[in-house]
Amino acid sequence: MVMLNLKGLTTETRNENTKNIDKMSTIDMVRLINQEDQKVALAVEKESENIAKAIDVIYEALSNGGRLIYMGAGTSGRLGILDASECPPTYGVSDELVQGLIAGGSEAILKAKEGAEDSKEFGKEDLVNIKLTPKDVVCGLAASGRTPYVIGGVEYAKEIGARTISVTCNGDSELSKVVEISIAPVVGPEVVTGSTRMKSGTAQKLVLNMLSTGTMIKLGKVYGNLMVDVKSTNEKLVERAKNIVVEATGVNKEEATNLLKATDFNVKLAIFMKLSGLSKEESQKVLDEKKGHISNSLETINL
Repeated sequence: MVMLNLKGLTTETRNENTKNIDKMSTIDMVRLINQEDQKVALAVEKESENIAKAIDVIYEALSNGGRLIYMGAGTSGRLGILDASECPPTYGVSDELVQGLIAGGSEAILKAKEGAEDSKEFGKEDLVNIKLTPKDVVCGLAASGRTPYVIGGVEYAKEIGARTISVTCNGDSELSKVVEISIAPVVGPEVVTGSTRMKSGTAQKLVLNMLSTGTMIKLGKVYGNLMVDVKSTNEKLVERAKNIVVEATGVNKEEATNLLKATDFNVKLAIFMKLSGLSKEESQKVLDEKKGHISNSLETINL
């Protein structure tokens, strides 16, 4: 068995500020956790340039038939699955476009599966099973930056020519050394030593929000700041679709509803039809030519 030395990892260091948290009143405990959490956004801010580079890489890949594959273990893996699963309803993309893999498979989403993260081969196997191609991007998620499952996956991705990104919370980690783009917000020691579901998990969530949201904006899934490819799959989303059309075009709720019915609840098409004055067929043709970007499509017809 390989002996691990975690002492050099920032994520495993003991937090001097919280050494007596077990003796505090509840309100003081809450305030202290909140003070530590406030450090997270600032740590993420320092990685802005690397996050932007990663978004551009993902956008290029997805624009050319590739996919974004998150992979991680434990909290990191669950965060990747969360981000991936929310892309289809929010942005109208296929379930295949953004995927999340977790060490131990689907069972590990709800219940920790010990030992699954310790195999590089498992990481490779999971990518082989989804038929990873050179068109894809693999984003390895590991707070520690040393998870074998993730490193094995990233190494395989590089081997076949796929683009690689990492999101870790330790500077100069093993994982960061084997990827093309390393994103490493160093949030400092956790409130409870080694509990990386806390600040590290929050940092990773913020980064993943930026990666997927930034990519979808560049793909034309957003007009202004409105999610114009939202799928109307329940009553709340039907109402949201109507409100988006109202916000984007200035029509009343009744006309927004009629526009959506005329386009089979295609929010983007409904908005562009109203703003351009074109027919449904003409509107769809222009949008297709401009890869779904409403702003670019409107410029084309000189509005």
